[in-house]
Amino acid sequence: MRKLIAAIDFGTSKTVCLVGEKTEEGVKIIAYKQCLSKGIKRGEIINIQNVLDTVMPALQHVEKSMGLKINEVIAGISGKNIKCTATSNKSVRKNADEMISKEEIENLTAEVYNTFVQTGEKILHVIPQSYNIDDYMGITEPVGMIGKEISANYKVFIGKSNSAQYLNNVIQRTKLKLRKLYLAPHASANAGLTNEEKEVGSALADIGAGTTELTVIAGNTIRYTAVIPFGGNSITDDICKGCGLSAKQAEDVKIAYGSCLSSAPSNNDTISVNATSGRETKEISRKFLSKIIEARTSEILEAIDYEIERSGYKSQLNGGLILTGGTSRLLHITKLANIITGLEVKTSTPSFSVTCDSVEEVNNPESSTAIGLILYGFEKMSAEKSVAPAVGEIEKADLFTIEDINEKQDTEEKDKNKKDPKDDSNGGKGKGFKSFLDKFKNESLFKPNNQA
Repeated sequence: MRKLIAAIDFGTSKTVCLVGEKTEEGVKIIAYKQCLSKGIKRGEIINIQNVLDTVMPALQHVEKSMGLKINEVIAGISGKNIKCTATSNKSVRKNADEMISKEEIENLTAEVYNTFVQTGEKILHVIPQSYNIDDYMGITEPVGMIGKEISANYKVFIGKSNSAQYLNNVIQRTKLKLRKLYLAPHASANAGLTNEEKEVGSALADIGAGTTELTVIAGNTIRYTAVIPFGGNSITDDICKGCGLSAKQAEDVKIAYGSCLSSAPSNNDTISVNATSGRETKEISRKFLSKIIEARTSEILEAIDYEIERSGYKSQLNGGLILTGGTSRLLHITKLANIITGLEVKTSTPSFSVTCDSVEEVNNPESSTAIGLILYGFEKMSAEKSVAPAVGEIEKADLFTIEDINEKQDTEEKDKNKKDPKDDSNGGKGKGFKSFLDKFKNESLFKPNNQA
């Protein structure tokens, strides 16, 4: 019986679909596809159709490469409006001599999800920080203890309710089941930090295209999360304006020649950029280019440092600051980050957590969130002691397309306009497609074990 988890990371510039398998050696990525994103701004879905146009071919690619069909996915949720707050909850027990059970602790946590939030907001995640059992303070493992009163401290992560709804909407329209929404910053930390770094205290900053996501972990517990509403695209935009380049030219120049330290290039070092529309080739000073990059990157890093200070854990980060995401590839970014934050800084990829055969592109900073979603999925499966579903071979009917969905919507609209929905006066026309849709809708894509 194969243990498989599928995940989708909806990023501002790139969407990643992949499937991981749990083996005796660890986690192995068996299928992967990365594509350019559309309809996503600063980590939030704003145009459902545009997102579908990009994610569905990616899903098909993954299914075909495996020869297997996907039934459910874990998806990452992010966005500039995610915030972190602290709260507490307590329970007075009827029998102080009875050992505290796992169910009691889980129920105490579940109640926090009903905490009041502002209109338009939704509690996405609740993470216990510590427990007080009568006079025993700062307990991290209360199960098995005895006591009259349990007092629990939590960090609550809140986002926009319509962000979650839009993401749900996209998944439903792909004909998949959404197994779990998980915070993208936490997923990145799952993949980008070692167990030792999580224990001794570390901050991970995932500097993406539209946002920068920070997660602080200490004592193997997530302590703080913040989403900074700008990232690598802001650097590219500055290069466009400062050097008079197109967005693509600016991105290419940034990656190939950019440095986060303006002192690194010499004054005479220049690069040539091919002009468009018959104009002459443009000569750009690498020092000038690096000044632009350094200015905006410093702003991003200063915002990261500010949020680390706000977490209250900066003095406890013995593992330092770890950078991931596409922008972490910039030359000299760790040196600049060290100057600004005063922390030890390094870049990270998720390669230590997973293995793969032919998909070398998995082991890069851009894949951290997607890999983290896979790791979280297996952790959740283990905690719930759920049985991993088996898989079935792809049939022709399973290779759905955008056109299939649009045709289904048109068919449903026509059915609504009929005077008698039960009327079969059309001689059965259209039944073939409806039968196909019904079969597709009802058929398990990850089939139960007894059907493997």
